[in-house]
Amino acid sequence: MTTISAAMVKDLRESTGAGMMDCKAALTETAGDMQAAQDWLRKKGLSKAAKKAGRVAAEGLVGVITSGTNGAMVEVNSETDFVARNEQFQGLVKMVAQVALKAGASVEAVKAVMVGPVTVERAIADAIATIGENMTLRRTTHLAVDKGVVSSYVHNAVIDGLGKIGVIVALESGGKADELAVLGRQIAMHIAASNPLALDASGLDPAVVRREKDVLADKYRQQGKPDNVIEKIVESGLKTYYKEVCLLEQAFIHDSGKSVAQAVKEAEGKVGAPIKVAGFVRYALGEGIEKQESDFAAEVAAAAGQG
Repeated sequence: MTTISAAMVKDLRESTGAGMMDCKAALTETAGDMQAAQDWLRKKGLSKAAKKAGRVAAEGLVGVITSGTNGAMVEVNSETDFVARNEQFQGLVKMVAQVALKAGASVEAVKAVMVGPVTVERAIADAIATIGENMTLRRTTHLAVDKGVVSSYVHNAVIDGLGKIGVIVALESGGKADELAVLGRQIAMHIAASNPLALDASGLDPAVVRREKDVLADKYRQQGKPDNVIEKIVESGLKTYYKEVCLLEQAFIHDSGKSVAQAVKEAEGKVGAPIKVAGFVRYALGEGIEKQESDFAAEVAAAAGQG
């Protein structure tokens, strides 16, 4: 049996850009023959996938799935919006979401799950090779309650459960599940539209609150207001800020005359039990990814030898 050294794996990795474990598998399968190993990787599509890995993937789809008291959401990115309309890609995102429903919120845990004969990570690599674009499982999340429901909403859905903005929201209650589900979907739609930063003020990042305080204080300090007056203005300003960014204090989009917290309280009559909003997650496709801007005319000119 041929011994596969670390140097051999390193050389193959540098020449193909494939992953370390894939390089080791290729060398093992080909008894250490470097050229045969390169061909093995190419046939598996792994070399091709690795070469595409440097390209920015900021398009794609958000996938959402719920099942009673559980819900999961994933974001799988591609390079172009065109791929989001590809049925194979859509099937891939749905499969990843279903895995996340059981595997939880860890990207690495989801990637390691076996789906048939391959892992999720390998399934993504295979899709890269077949479709011809870089793809990444960027993030996953999971919500669950002991009793109640996890509801969802997908905005700009291309098919059921897949779209550009996804929301899952968990409601804890011992009341009627069907009424809870209706309320949960309404709240999920609200979250998609209003993009709250936290459930309530206690969930806000202290640095964000501090920055808001500093902005308000500096504004009125420059106007010559005394410190004791500034303190009261800042306190009032923060209350207004909380109404803008905290879910429970926001004006409910389905009835702007009441807050989300008031709408939840009123729904307890229909549900037949107390309701607690236990948590929520909102994904907007590509948020936070630095997209590469390109000058199409310049690219064409350069390709024609005019650049």
